[in-house]
Amino acid sequence: MQYPLSFFLLSSFVVLATASVSSQVNTSSPKLQVSPTLAVQSAGAWKPVQDGVEYRKLTLERTDASYTLELKLVRFDTRSVYPRIINSGQYDLRGSDVKNLAERSGALAMINANYFDEKGRALGYLKVAAQEINRGVSKSSLFTGIFGVRERAPFIEHRDNFQPTLAEEALQSGPLLLNRGATLKITRGQGRHSRRALIGIDKNQRVIIGVTDAIFGGLDWLEIQELFLGPKWQIETPDLLNLDGGGSAQLYIKTKHLEDFVAGTSDIPVGIGFFRRND
Repeated sequence: MQYPLSFFLLSSFVVLATASVSSQVNTSSPKLQVSPTLAVQSAGAWKPVQDGVEYRKLTLERTDASYTLELKLVRFDTRSVYPRIINSGQYDLRGSDVKNLAERSGALAMINANYFDEKGRALGYLKVAAQEINRGVSKSSLFTGIFGVRERAPFIEHRDNFQPTLAEEALQSGPLLLNRGATLKITRGQGRHSRRALIGIDKNQRVIIGVTDAIFGGLDWLEIQELFLGPKWQIETPDLLNLDGGGSAQLYIKTKHLEDFVAGTSDIPVGIGFFRRND
């Protein structure tokens, strides 16, 4: 059977178009795996939202449970922004959410802080505005890290190296996930996917805070260590501390160009606030 020339031209076009689409599909980047069951759907990018403040959002997919979650991050240049530990009692409150604490204190951002009991008392060491609220350094296998301020500079260190008299402010939490670029082995709660709140310091002394927004599920310790240390994710905090998670995990930020609130399901007695140095 003979076919007109137009048929061959059309056939050639279809073949070339199909090959082109196939080539695009084959060369497209697959989702990057954080762990066997967790993939990065969108890595996002650091975006300046104010002088010395950057914001970023990672969208993650839990493949075995078929749900997505977001890890919202804020990065602070400590030359422009400094951290302070804020106790709700300073404002005659037994507890509050981070948005209210930020508004009352004048912080441009706030994240929840340490663990506490049913009466709002700190579980572990806590020093706010040079006043020791809880002097005891807990030896719990969970409370292995300290976040604090020394000579107006933030630090994260292992509790065994902590000297309370040298800290202007400090709180104990945990586990300490990364210490001077080394991953710490954690057996308590390993493999458990939970809502997390985190604070880290990178090699340029920038402070990074982050909260996952999932009510159910979340991240485990190994996944967090990979995300915050692996160079391909561009977070890289050699020192990283887990804060109180679950319903306490919450974050608020408000700048001229951005307002975001990851609400928790319970009030907290203490938060870590971030303030402009010229305020």
